[in-house]
Amino acid sequence: MSRPTEKPPMLGGQAVIEGVMMRAPGMIATAVRRADGTIAVKKDRFVSLGERYGFVKLPLIRGAVGIVEMLTVGIRTLNYSAEVAMAQESVKAGGNGHADGKMSFSLGLTVAFSLIIGVALFFAAPIYITTRLFSVEQQPFVFNLIAGGIRVLIFLGYLAVLSFMKDIKRLFQYHGAEHKAVFAHEQGRDLTVDACRTQTRFHPRCGTSFMLVVMVVAIMSFAIIDALLISWLGPINLAIRLATHLPLLPLIAGVSYEFIRLSARKSETLLGRLVVAPGLWLQRITTKEPDNDQIEVAVTALKNALPPETQP
Repeated sequence: MSRPTEKPPMLGGQAVIEGVMMRAPGMIATAVRRADGTIAVKKDRFVSLGERYGFVKLPLIRGAVGIVEMLTVGIRTLNYSAEVAMAQESVKAGGNGHADGKMSFSLGLTVAFSLIIGVALFFAAPIYITTRLFSVEQQPFVFNLIAGGIRVLIFLGYLAVLSFMKDIKRLFQYHGAEHKAVFAHEQGRDLTVDACRTQTRFHPRCGTSFMLVVMVVAIMSFAIIDALLISWLGPINLAIRLATHLPLLPLIAGVSYEFIRLSARKSETLLGRLVVAPGLWLQRITTKEPDNDQIEVAVTALKNALPPETQP
């Protein structure tokens, strides 16, 4: 059964431990399957930095800020889901601990550490490897094409290793359930398990696709920057590349975010399908077919994130 709707709001989501987080305008809802089979739900009012400060909504800026913002939300949500999944008695309805300041400090450290590890593994390491193994330092396009290829291989290898872990496989199933629920809502379907079951688990606006786009955009951006540096300074080395490439990552993230938004809107055109295809292929690793119980959790999260007037 379909329901008439206006254009649905832009939704976001994330698979967590035995659950799903959904983000709609003004609200974040997380649903987690308890050990006894019931579903715990946590709702948080959320006003993004873009809604607080107009300039954050500007193209390029909104993508860079949004990544850090959602990384913070994502880690906080993962912490909550771990509490529910491993010790449901520790989750108190509406309870607020007295260690909020300590938890916020710990969360900040976790976010910072995650960013440092991600940058080191996926961006600094490929530059270092290319510099040491290949004699192409003064060939901007070739150097960055090789470094980009290494970056993609590291990323794919990382995902492949994760996919063999039992707990991660369940996480990927919840990822698939999240996509199915979002698709059902975007297509004006009732938010039921049966309606979501028929939807595809591959979504063009997925964060996995975003990471791949970042890596491709980085190849072209870094090649241009290196060419300019060589023309101005002469030969460049590893230190110069690290000093100039890494500060540009927020800008590259911003460009990639705009690219993903545009491709999602054009996903029905031939060009749009070609653009999003690599990201959709990658989701064959990062999403798995969920069971009905997992879809139920995703539907519960989405219903709690959406305003009542948008639901049937």
